[in-house]
Amino acid sequence: MTRKRTLISDVASMMAVEKTRARYRPDRITTLFVGESAPASGDFFYYGENAMLRHMKRATEAVLGEGGDFLERFKSYGWYLDDLVLTPVDKLVPSERRAKRLAATESLRDRIAAYRPLVIVSVLISIRSIVEAAAKAAESNALLFGVPFPGVGQQARFHREMIEIIPRLPREPMNQEWLACSTYTFEERTSFW
Repeated sequence: MTRKRTLISDVASMMAVEKTRARYRPDRITTLFVGESAPASGDFFYYGENAMLRHMKRATEAVLGEGGDFLERFKSYGWYLDDLVLTPVDKLVPSERRAKRLAATESLRDRIAAYRPLVIVSVLISIRSIVEAAAKAAESNALLFGVPFPGVGQQARFHREMIEIIPRLPREPMNQEWLACSTYTFEERTSFW
């Protein structure tokens, strides 16, 4: 789905982002990717034709091969990209950005509790501790990974790290190894990797 790029700066545009995101929410979220926020520029992952989508697609296809509409494949695996903050923060001054991130912890906690993913991947190293705190507060046993956002010179690192973790990510239809693993505690599951 390609959408004309518009700035995400008002309630109506944020509602459009969340409506589009909901369209790609799988029935069962096996892997939850957590970004910082939808960008103010309108280059939202689920709108297609943006850098984040291209880099995620490139890494995924390097491991799992090509085939079909990538966003539909992403959804069919049980993979879902949500954001820590549900309003754009990328244009804010650093102190305001940090404050918005911290203020979003409870909201993310509630979403993690509702989604019950088996794995959570923070897609920005600087939010990883907040994502982990939200997962812990949600009493989630999900495995936790963190990768850099594929921008500002981090594209190659994102690709390398995603290629390493993609084979570890559960995806629908669930394989028997993950079904067995899902009954273990967090500490027991981390020993598999």
